[in-house]
Parts: sequence; structure tokens; C-alpha cells
Amino acid sequence: ASTKNKTDSFSVTTRFFPMQDDHLPAKPLLNNISHKTTPQTATMKLPYLTFLTTLPTTASFTLRMGTGNSFGRLFRISTWGESHGGGVGVTLDGCPPRIPITRDEIQIDLDRRRPGQSRITTPRNEADAVEILSGLNPEDITLGTPLAMLVRNKDQRSGDYLENDMSVAYRPSHADATYDAKYGVRAIAGGGRSSARETIGRVAAGAVARKILKLYNNIEVLAYVSKVQEIEAKNVDHDAFTMEDVDANIVRCPDEASAARMLERIDEIRKQGNSIGGVVTCVARNVPAGLGAPVFDKLEADLAKACMSIPAAKGFESGDGFAGTLLTGKEHNDEFYIDPETGATRTKTNRSGGIQGGISNGENIVVHVAFKPTSTIAQSQSTVTRDGQEVELRGKGRHDPCVLPRAVPMVEAMVAITLVDALMCQQAQCELFPNTASLDERPNPMGTTAKREGGPKKSTVPVGSGPVGLKVDEE
Repeated sequence: ASTKNKTDSFSVTTRFFPMQDDHLPAKPLLNNISHKTTPQTATMKLPYLTFLTTLPTTASFTLRMGTGNSFGRLFRISTWGESHGGGVGVTLDGCPPRIPITRDEIQIDLDRRRPGQSRITTPRNEADAVEILSGLNPEDITLGTPLAMLVRNKDQRSGDYLENDMSVAYRPSHADATYDAKYGVRAIAGGGRSSARETIGRVAAGAVARKILKLYNNIEVLAYVSKVQEIEAKNVDHDAFTMEDVDANIVRCPDEASAARMLERIDEIRKQGNSIGGVVTCVARNVPAGLGAPVFDKLEADLAKACMSIPAAKGFESGDGFAGTLLTGKEHNDEFYIDPETGATRTKTNRSGGIQGGISNGENIVVHVAFKPTSTIAQSQSTVTRDGQEVELRGKGRHDPCVLPRAVPMVEAMVAITLVDALMCQQAQCELFPNTASLDERPNPMGTTAKREGGPKKSTVPVGSGPVGLKVDEE
């Protein structure tokens, strides 16, 4: 708009798209608007100064991937595609340049996520072969530009949804009804974006994140099925278990005795046409101290959002989680000590799960993610149709009786993506300039991979001096 002076006024035109339901009145996006010609076009007049002071800033007009489809700040993913569309994929922005990564490395994680792996996963037969569209040079080195990855859908059977009652009846506890309530339209076949097929993009990006973490500090992110209903894995060493241990059985539990009992329970439920849930535990080893930020960007808060965004996730715990509420402060606190070999500050226990005050402390990061039983089951359930009729529904077709084995690489991916993002934020804010203070003026190095220059500091505390007094005044 052009004006001759600051008292001039001008028109602002907006377009909007009301739902095409007769019982819902069209509502304009802006107040004080007079309609002209059609309800889809509205014009308002504002004084020039009012326009300057009331319109949003330029930053608020920044366009990003559609609402709810992106995650991360500096290391940012945007996933796209529907379960029964042409394909699904991800755009990964902020990936550091000069990272060697091959298609085969990414395919390893996708193969662990793919359907049709065993009798306790959906029999849908998809190769999930990834195509890397951008972001790599011919030598498989990242360019620092957006990395786009695509997996084409090959074995979708849309007729299983469109040619029966599932096209109009909502599956209980599924996203069918809530998607319809939000958008007024939904992708019936395969559940659209609510399908676990959406996680292909996350797992592909997670494979890149896994490589970055490995190169940076030999950081490992490994998950396993730790619980199926009340059957719990007991003998898993979080310092030592490997991906090979996890993938040694179709349940993906490194405790073989517990895995056998879990598999027996899943088979029992599967044969009844029912489904079952449980818990996936994820361990991140060799994570340096200092990742995460106070208050709203605490590391466990970011991890919780990342993991709770996975389909069917219903609970999250960091460290001892809810079990910690049964302990006293003395029992729950992770007491510090000095590692006699490295001189680094360590904790005697790890009930905090490697995070204190929202910031990593250099110990293993341990989180637990609870997954509900799959919504689609072959037993009859009461439900309603889209137009408000009560009916009975029995799920047919292909679906997981238990999401846990395939959820393992999904959890690993989201934890890895979150850690890379936190690592890049730490580098940008706190390590942009090196700490030039003398060794004695710096905090003692902390964590499993930290080392103090010259080894452990010689103690100056007199023997038998008793506890150090600490007077506090906290809210």
C-alpha cells in the first residue's frame, strides 16, 4: 500500500475457507471486516498508524511446514506423506556439512522399523527402500543443505478401509474421530498421518543423527522392550547391552528369559484378535554434560515431547520417574564422587537418568516410553459413525497386535534427533568462545567420558573434618 501521509487509510483483503457445512456459519479471520461480493473475500479499512501498531510482526508471518509436522530448533525435521499415499518422507534442515552418511546406513534403521518382520508385527509387505533426493554429494558427504528422503508406498490396500464400515465408523481410541473433529475431513485409508508409517521420516533422520552423535563423542542411543503388560526385563546392563543383543529376538528384549515370556503373552493376545502394550526403555551413552537449558527447554522436557509424539505413546519417564516418588530424598539423591582414574565428577547411582536441573550430567541418559495397545483389533466394539449412529465395529485387515518391537527404532530416532539438536544449541551458545579460565577456576569435568587434565585433583580437605556445612534459603 502507498500513502501520502500518516493519516491515510488503505484496504487489507483477506481470504479464508469456511467449512462447507450448512449448520456452521462462515467466520472471518479478522474482526471489523465488511464483506463484499462473496463470503470468501473480506476487506477492512485501517488508519496507517493503526495498521503499523496492530498487524503482527514479520517474524509471525514466517512460513514453516504445516502445523505439527516439524520438530527441532537447529537440527530440524519436517515429515510428510500419508499411509496410503504415494509415499512418506522427511526434510532434514540444519544438518552439519561434511558428515559421511550412506543410503545403506540409513536403510539399516528403516529395516528395523519396517512392517512384515515377524508374526507379531503387521504383515503389510513394504521394502521401505529410501531414496535420498538432496543434501548429499556424489561421495555421500552432507552438504549442509536440506536433506530430503523419500520412501514410496508399495503394498497399501485402501479397499480394506473404503469398502466397509471403517469408512464411516470411528475406531475406538484411534485418531479417526479426533482428526474428523479438527479438520472436518480425514484420510480414511490407513489412518493418514496418524499411521505409524509417518515415523519412516523420523527414523531416516534419526539414522543421520545417530551418525553425528557417534562422530562427535562416540555417543550411542539404544532402546529395547523393557515391559509387556506386567512382564518386565530384569537383567539388562545399561552400560553394556548392544543392538545385536536387542535384535536377537523378535520382541527386541535383550533379556532372553523375559523375551520368551513376553513373546508367549503377545502370541496369546494376538490369537484372540486383541492387542497389547508395554514399555520401551532407551539409553544414551557417552552424552557430555551440559546439554539442555533451564526452565522451558529442559532436556527431559524436549525428550518427553519427542517421544510422546510417536504414535501410540501414552507415558514418559526420565530416570526413576514415578518410582522415585516412593523414595526419600536421601534414597533418591545421586551422590557425587571423583573418578579415581579420570578425575571427573561422577554419580554413585543414576536415579536421575543422566539429567539434573534439565541439563545432562554426563551419565547415561535413561528414559522410558509407555505404549498403549494397538487401537485396531479384530474383536467387536461399540462405536459411532460419522453422522452420529451407534454401531458395532470389528477391525479387519493388517495391523500390529503389539507396536513395541517396531517402536524401538522410533524411540531411538527421536532421542537421537533431540540430542543432536541440544548439542548444536550448546555449541552455539556456550562453546562459541572457549573458556580461557585457569584449570583451577573451571568447574571440574563431569561425566563418563570427561577427564581432568593431570588426573584427579589432590584433596585439600582435612581427614576427619566432617561434613561441609551448607546453609540454604530456597523457595
